Amino acid sequence: MISDKVKQQLIAIVSHDNYDDSKAGRLVYSYDATPQFQSLPDAVIAPRNTNEVAAIVKICNEHRIPIIPRGSGTNLCAGTCPVEGGIVLLFKHMNNILEIDEENLTVTVQPGVITLDLIKAVEAKGLFYPPDPSSMKISTIGGNINENSGGLRGLKYGVTRDYVMALEVVLANGEVIRTGGKLAKDVAGYDFTRLFVGSEGTLGIVTEATLKLIPMPETKKTALALYEDLEAAARSVSKIIANKIIPATLEFLDKPTLEVVEDYARIGLPTDVNAVLLMEQDGPPEVVERDMKRMVEICQEEKAIVQIARSEAEADALRTARRSALSALARLKPTTILEDATVPRSEIAKMVKAINEIAQKYNVKICTFGHAGDGNLHPTCPTDARDREEMERVEKAFEEIFAKAIELGGTITGEHGVGAMKAPYLEWKLGKAGIEAMKAVKQALDPNGIMNPGKIFAKNDRKRVVVTR
Repeated sequence: MISDKVKQQLIAIVSHDNYDDSKAGRLVYSYDATPQFQSLPDAVIAPRNTNEVAAIVKICNEHRIPIIPRGSGTNLCAGTCPVEGGIVLLFKHMNNILEIDEENLTVTVQPGVITLDLIKAVEAKGLFYPPDPSSMKISTIGGNINENSGGLRGLKYGVTRDYVMALEVVLANGEVIRTGGKLAKDVAGYDFTRLFVGSEGTLGIVTEATLKLIPMPETKKTALALYEDLEAAARSVSKIIANKIIPATLEFLDKPTLEVVEDYARIGLPTDVNAVLLMEQDGPPEVVERDMKRMVEICQEEKAIVQIARSEAEADALRTARRSALSALARLKPTTILEDATVPRSEIAKMVKAINEIAQKYNVKICTFGHAGDGNLHPTCPTDARDREEMERVEKAFEEIFAKAIELGGTITGEHGVGAMKAPYLEWKLGKAGIEAMKAVKQALDPNGIMNPGKIFAKNDRKRVVVTR
């Protein structure tokens, strides 16, 4: 609990309007988009600038009060759930695009900027920010940086980490550091910029970021490949990459996902096939034509029927439908568990087959979609948390899915993060020595353990419990 003395110190920094410890205010920020994780914070604070963040952190560090930086709450690994109470830090006031530098091809932003707003702002100047998480209409840049978010364009263009050039970070002791810069080359010291990206708020608080931009692609073309054989779709992905083609987008949806998405989006998606690949290429017209022609041939070799989008409106509808997969699936049951496992591209067919076999083994419904081009699949289970027996089967199914991903040379998460949800499985991927090395970094930067505690390093059980305080 926060004492009245500390409360008054915090209010003196941000004003009464930006400090909320009411039951209703705390309840709103007691959970994120992860099912079955909830815990009340002690207070919710909205700083207005970096100096206020630093002052808040100094007080919290002195009194050992946990701090949980939070964007829009779209996190899918309980990364922004205040599992140990403390203060939720909101960035609704720190939501400005500070500079678009057309000479250096960079944009500098505060953490509360909405991803899609940033994308639109730079595209208005003929520039391109490729990272495009499905939640980009509401997710923030700060949240994307904390989770190293990916997206549909990740295969060709990379993920958030690949575009973060510089950061302003408030450390756990309240000191402010700047990392990186508007530089094409910089090897002066440790690469702290990359360390903080994907650290899930456990090492420091990002208060400003400079991001790399690139020129807008000249043109693009979109197609949908329809398959009767689910594994043939997976094989097509491997063949496309083996032909040295890197599409801008190469997405996979299985039949159960297609049915739900079409019922939700109603854009004419085929629901009488077992899988589809959403393919897109961008760049110079001659490259787009050449690559799309070869991708169509590869898909047809695997007995697919290929439909080319006839207009940008039709292509955009296809992309929007894919991004809506989670929202569509969430309509099926009271609880939707969307997981995130990644394997090498060459192992996608084996992974898809394994997911289906595991679903049958545990008698659960699992819909699979995801970024097939980079091996990142999202097996998703509509279920009901009130049915304890079914939930136990769901948990066992996902444990086997994670184990299979690692067996195939993959990982337990490609873009959603570890948070509290996957912490028990992290040692499967990193080994004991790897965990200890990470803990050493954490201890050095946050010796009092106030930065988003209970995440990444957690207990060995994986029970999704509601905690009230």
